Amino acid sequence: LGWSDGQGTARGVKSSVLGRASPTVINTASSLQPLRVAVAGLGFGEKVHLPALRDCPLTEPVALWHPRPERLEQACAAANLPGSSDFKALLADPQVEALVIATPPGPRFGLAQAAIAAGKHLLLEKPVALDAGQIQELQRQALQAGVSVAVDFEYRAVPLFMQLKALLDQGAIGTPWLVKLDWLMGSRADGTRPWNWYSQRAAGGGVLGSLGTHAFDTLHWLLGPARSVGAQRSMAIPQRPLADGSGRLAAVDAEDIALVQLELEAASGRRLPAQVSLASVTRPGRGYWIEIYGSEGTLVLGSSNQNDYVHGFQLWQAQGSGTLREISPDPALAFAHTWPDGRVAPVERLVGWWAEAARSGRPMVPGLAEAVHSQAISDLALAAADTGLRQEF
Repeated sequence: LGWSDGQGTARGVKSSVLGRASPTVINTASSLQPLRVAVAGLGFGEKVHLPALRDCPLTEPVALWHPRPERLEQACAAANLPGSSDFKALLADPQVEALVIATPPGPRFGLAQAAIAAGKHLLLEKPVALDAGQIQELQRQALQAGVSVAVDFEYRAVPLFMQLKALLDQGAIGTPWLVKLDWLMGSRADGTRPWNWYSQRAAGGGVLGSLGTHAFDTLHWLLGPARSVGAQRSMAIPQRPLADGSGRLAAVDAEDIALVQLELEAASGRRLPAQVSLASVTRPGRGYWIEIYGSEGTLVLGSSNQNDYVHGFQLWQAQGSGTLREISPDPALAFAHTWPDGRVAPVERLVGWWAEAARSGRPMVPGLAEAVHSQAISDLALAAADTGLRQEF
C-alpha cells in the first residue's frame, strides 16, 4: 500500500480525513527507499513502534538506544538489532536517518534537540516536552534544519475515528452544539503501583500529559481549536511506595483525575462547549467515549476496553430525535492487518505518513504544530486548576 500526494482520494475518502495523506492503490512504496530508523526508549518503543516500523514498507528499524546497557542488550538480542547506550554515537551513525523517541517526557526535549541538530527526522511520543514553549523551540529548530517531525497522535489513524471525522465534515449532525469526552481508565488504581516519573508533575506525569494531550488533539482535529480552558485536578492516591522495596512512601503531585472545560472554535467561528473527564484510577472505568450533539442529530464513539485503547470501538449515529443506531465500519479505512496489541496498526499507519513526508520533503501532520496546541491546552489546564481562573488561549 502506497500513499497519495494528498490531493486525491482513497476510495472516496478525502485526504483531509486522514490527517496526512490518503492510502491509495498505487505502489508508491516501491519508488521510495525505506527510511532507516533507530528507536530510542524501550517501553512503548519496543512493544509498539518496533513492530510498526518493521511492518511499514517505507521504514526499516536499524538500531536501538537505551541509557542502561543491560536493558539495551536484552532488547537488542530479542530484536536482532545493533544498539548503543551512547546517544552521540547513535546520531553519528550514517545508517541512522531518523529516530523514534519514546522515552519518558523529561529527557525527550534534549534528545530531540540533539537529533534535529544532527539532521535526523523524528517521530516523537507525547507529551513531546514539559511545556509548549519547549515544543515551539523544537519547531523552530526543525524548520531551520529541514527535517520532518511527526508526533504520535495515533487516534487520527484509527479507522472509526477517521470515519467520525468524515461524518462531521459531511455535516451529518448539522451544527455541533456540545461535546463530551470521557476517558476513564484504571491503569493506576492500584495504590501499590510504585512511584515513578508518572507521579511527578515536574517530570511530565499525570493524566493531562498521558491522556489529555491525545484528547485535546482529537478535539482540535475533529471540531476545531480550543480558545478557553477551565479545569480541576486531583490526586486520588496522594502517595505511592518507592520502587526500591524499602516500604517508604513518596508524595504524588501529578493528577490522576482531571476535569477540563473547553470552548472550541468551529470552522464557522461559533464557540462550542466541550467537557473532558480524564482519570487513571477509575476501576473498572467507562473507557473512552466521545459524544457529539448537534442541531440535526448525535454521534457517539466509544469503547469500554480497558486493556487495549484501539480494539473495541464502535460508532453510533442518531438523526434528529431518533434512537442511536450503530454504523458499520467503512472498509475503505480498515487496516490491512492488525496485531493482538491494537496500538501497533494505527502507529504503523502514522509511521507510513511520516516516512512519506520525510522522503518527499512535505510538512508532516500530525506534527509539532499540532503538539504545540495540544500541550498549550494541557499547560493552561494546569494553570486554571492552580488558580481557579479560566484561561484564554
